[in-house]
Amino acid sequence: MKIIVRPARPEDAELLAEADRHVPRERMEKLVSDGFVLAAFSGDSFAGWLRYGLFWDGIPFMNMLFVLEEYRGNGIGTALVREWERLAAENGYDTVMTSTQANEASQHFYRKMEYRDLGGFTPFGEEFEIIMGKRL
Repeated sequence: MKIIVRPARPEDAELLAEADRHVPRERMEKLVSDGFVLAAFSGDSFAGWLRYGLFWDGIPFMNMLFVLEEYRGNGIGTALVREWERLAAENGYDTVMTSTQANEASQHFYRKMEYRDLGGFTPFGEEFEIIMGKRL
């Protein structure tokens, strides 16, 4: 299976908006046009995405990493994160961050990718959120 990770294109915005229900369609279009979304494909099939922003306006912060269920376990999440880290470094950033809830298995995925716990907080009515970061 050939994995392709690339910046999302305007023609991907509708598909991404349908898949990522956390962001309204208009906002997704803006994020795509501003280069804050990566799309992953397994061959010609859409397989997942990574959406990010800037924490404190200066640190790339991964807001969403999602691989469609039928493509999980094939290295697509790792490929998305690696490309995001590469682009961040290429653009002069030396640190990236993300977060995950303490009851989610994704924390172990990030630790395998050399992210370390930086702290956390408990949003109202939610599980403990672990803030994680990595020096590039």
